[in-house]
Amino acid sequence: MSLALVYSRAALGLHAPLVTVEVHISNGLPALTIVGLPEAAVRESKDRVRSALINAGFEFPQRRVTINLAPADLPKEGGRFDLPIALGILAASGQIATVSLQNKEFVGELALTGELRPIVGVLSASLAATKEGHALYVPFANAQEAAYPQQAQIYGIRHLKELCGCLLGDLAIQATQNKQQHHIVNSPDLSDVKGQHRARRALEIAAAGGHSLLMMGPPGTGKTLLASRLSGILPPLDDNQSIEVATIHSVAAQNYPHFGLPPFRAPHHTASAPALVGGGSNPKPGEISLAHHGVLFLDELPEFDRKVLEVLREPLESGQVVISRAAKQMTFPAAFQLVAAMNPCPCGFLGDGSPRCRCTPEQIARYRGKLSGPLLDRIDLHIEVPALAASVLRDNQVSESSAQVKERVLLARQRQQQRQQCTNKNLTPRLLDEYCLLGEKEGRLLDQAMQRLRLSARAYHRILRVARTIADLAQSEQVLVPHITEAIGYRLLDRQ
Repeated sequence: MSLALVYSRAALGLHAPLVTVEVHISNGLPALTIVGLPEAAVRESKDRVRSALINAGFEFPQRRVTINLAPADLPKEGGRFDLPIALGILAASGQIATVSLQNKEFVGELALTGELRPIVGVLSASLAATKEGHALYVPFANAQEAAYPQQAQIYGIRHLKELCGCLLGDLAIQATQNKQQHHIVNSPDLSDVKGQHRARRALEIAAAGGHSLLMMGPPGTGKTLLASRLSGILPPLDDNQSIEVATIHSVAAQNYPHFGLPPFRAPHHTASAPALVGGGSNPKPGEISLAHHGVLFLDELPEFDRKVLEVLREPLESGQVVISRAAKQMTFPAAFQLVAAMNPCPCGFLGDGSPRCRCTPEQIARYRGKLSGPLLDRIDLHIEVPALAASVLRDNQVSESSAQVKERVLLARQRQQQRQQCTNKNLTPRLLDEYCLLGEKEGRLLDQAMQRLRLSARAYHRILRVARTIADLAQSEQVLVPHITEAIGYRLLDRQ
């Protein structure tokens, strides 16, 4: 009787818990049994492993083989356990030495030829293995992604025979070098936007403080154009933030091509609630998590189903989303910056200076009523993006570029980090009391706005946060009357 232990990693949300693959070969009629809560793809691995071993030139034992995937109460999914199962059978049958498997972890799906195919969520396994100080052997196609973490020991394998040659000492495989680098991408530039000075100013404030933004105006006024330029003026992500974003994309089987750049997600308005916040029987991240540390742009906001929009309420406040199912509960980060665009009425032409709009007050109220008060209350900036005159469009004067605006944004962010170690968007009420002390004039102005606009306590705090950002852009230590006045001016829908 022979026993071998091989270490691997499961996939559980953004985590990769350790799985011990125990292989026991005993006398008896030839059979192979897999236990340990395997799902269908894992149970089918016995046929893939048998063919892969034979085609790689190894012997498949003609005895009773029992494979246990421990811990037994953790669901095992996907083809990621093919490689450790194959190695366990080889070690238990004496074809490779068990000592060569110590301090190593293995994940990968096997083809019938013995070649390794890529898996989903390898970055989570890499982070967990690196924390344990173990080397991780992955399919060659996953090696660069798995090598993102510093100090990771990653070996990319193309074929089962190649890996066995390495474990037997007959072949040397070089560790995959960490080649992560912050990409420089030619993003759409703000200089392409003509006019719309107020909207450009609001976009700069949103970038400087991490605030959410809603733009309302007739079609063709530049709302989408402005939103697509936001990521170009945001600060780059640091290494920890980049790896966190890359891990979410890895688990969701999404490509994250520009390491270090804030993600920009723009789902279509037909997206469902699970597509937006995540879900499924085996919960996966949704668009709000894929936009973590980046921008979520919702164009034609009222065209989204109201129930879909309402699921944004909690993530906008907490920066995370909790997906609960009968058997499990997953928490995904969702610290995204919401940018949305909408028309003023169903036809879109209300207030454009032409008689084209025929919408009745009831139709307009019904259209805007798709956005609930609690959702609008959570959006920091509401601005109008009016139609432009032809003379403005013909103007050849070059506007400020994204690089110029980004300089001011970076300076404002630096002031926030030095003062409170977070962006103004994340200021708690206690920190607001500490860093947004108001003088008598400023307090009286805000009190009047609260009474006239019937603002909630949440809106009050959001005005203070925006005013703090405006003061940072002006390099002012104190929040003054002009800053409060401008912040109140960005609550368009509260005034209406």
